[in-house]
Amino acid sequence: MSDQGKAAAQREPGLGTVVAASAAGTAFEWYDFFVFGSLATVIAKHFYAGVSEATGFILALATFAVGFFVRPLGALVFGVFGDKKGRKGAFLVTITAMGLATVAIGLLPDYGAIGMAAPIGLIVLRMIQGFALGGEYGGAAIYVAEHAPAHRRGFLTSFIQTSAALGLIGALLVILACRTIMGKEAFEEGWGWRIPFVLSSLLLLISLWIRVKLGESPAFKRMAEESAHHPRAPFAETFGRWRNLRKVFLVLFGVMIAQGAVWYCAFFYSQFFMQKILKLDEQVVLELMVGATAVSAVLYVFFGWLSDKIGRKPVMLFGMILAVAAFIPSFGNSAFHWLTRAGNPALAAAQASAPVTVTADPADCTLQFDPVGKATFASSCDIVKSYLTNAGVSYENRAAPAGSTASVSIGDVVVASRDGRGLDKDSLKAVRSGVESDVGAALRAAGYPEKADPARTDMKTMFLVMLVFTVAATALYGPQASALVELFPTRVRYTGMGVPYNIGTGWVGGFLPAAAFAIMAATGNIYAGLWYPVAFTVAAIVVAFLFLPETKGRDLNHVPE
Repeated sequence: MSDQGKAAAQREPGLGTVVAASAAGTAFEWYDFFVFGSLATVIAKHFYAGVSEATGFILALATFAVGFFVRPLGALVFGVFGDKKGRKGAFLVTITAMGLATVAIGLLPDYGAIGMAAPIGLIVLRMIQGFALGGEYGGAAIYVAEHAPAHRRGFLTSFIQTSAALGLIGALLVILACRTIMGKEAFEEGWGWRIPFVLSSLLLLISLWIRVKLGESPAFKRMAEESAHHPRAPFAETFGRWRNLRKVFLVLFGVMIAQGAVWYCAFFYSQFFMQKILKLDEQVVLELMVGATAVSAVLYVFFGWLSDKIGRKPVMLFGMILAVAAFIPSFGNSAFHWLTRAGNPALAAAQASAPVTVTADPADCTLQFDPVGKATFASSCDIVKSYLTNAGVSYENRAAPAGSTASVSIGDVVVASRDGRGLDKDSLKAVRSGVESDVGAALRAAGYPEKADPARTDMKTMFLVMLVFTVAATALYGPQASALVELFPTRVRYTGMGVPYNIGTGWVGGFLPAAAFAIMAATGNIYAGLWYPVAFTVAAIVVAFLFLPETKGRDLNHVPE
């Protein structure tokens, strides 16, 4: 070997360095993204102060989802760039954009300081975050897979999946530490909530320093040499040729819609459910999430390793089927029912002994969601439903004759609502306050708690339920990177896997918390939102079982067309 060749070989990073650098950078980007999701309730208070509590919460979740909406566009742009120019350059740009946008969120004035410019600025920064993250995952997963030996590809790429857990753990631990040191009120009402965002500046510098040391992947360099005189057009080759486009559809509908539904239900909607519906203390929820996420970091690697032994497809199908069994609410005994009984037993007992029914003229009832903050919710139906939704109380609907005034049945007790239409602002406020006082008193008398009692919370059972969610999510996600990489040829790998991945996680998963909460608000059933992840996962099970090929051990340089 020549001196030049020896020097190049010496500069080539080892496999451990490749995996560590790729996973560390991806963990940082997930940290940035998850800080926002974990602080959704706090962000709602600061940036959506001009709307009702329920609407502000949904808007905060929707803003979280906006970042996911633009992820496919980021995947497309960076996918084409990565397939033409190289994997390394693409993910250096993505990590820089993500870090700068996150720090800017921490410095952005809130609604009280600059009015509507605050939520608009927040949405723009979330879009930049989503655009960057859209190009990150595919680049990191491909980079590791193209370095890894075929018989260990599932195991090694699973560390990229683990980076999501590390990012979430980091976000939760920083939030927990800040809240503990500063106190809940100072953290949420003052400037303390900004600290986790601003800390990204340090993580950005560390991640960039690590990634700059990397070279290009062997598979990309080989492909670039072989096609030096044959121009590459990743977009046209991915979406203009049926053999590649078919794989895009297969990844989207056979894997990614389930991935988005299962993972974000397990690690985000469960968090919102415990805080918003069960009224558990935020610190208790954070401790549960940190514990479950820590376990997930190990399980991603285990299921990635297992997929090297028995195949990608059976492991991923197991995760999907377990998720459906855990989430499905129709039998009244889903894992979320178990969460309710363990986390807030007084609420579960009250729901069983004194079920709530709203009897009203359907024409007087509107969806409890006001995106622009202009709805008054002044009808007798809207006033009582708005209160029950904000209180996280599950109720059934019963139609009343046209023109009837709404009423609420709480067990055997009936509380009449009042109509506030046509009243001035102060009079409407008095009417609403009176109805809420009457209904609240009846709920308390029936045993409905305003908050979960920490002394009665069964943490062990709640943690076991979270472990079921975690096993389902990690079984699906652990082998996923290797499975997706193995489906696409090198020329279009970044574009081909990045776009469906980010549609599934970005659109199906990113909109899950807001959509599920909106479904709950519309139906009055605190478990109704679970049909959202169940429907997507069942569809993916059918497609994967019938059409998804087994890819374990494929030579990445000779992927079947």
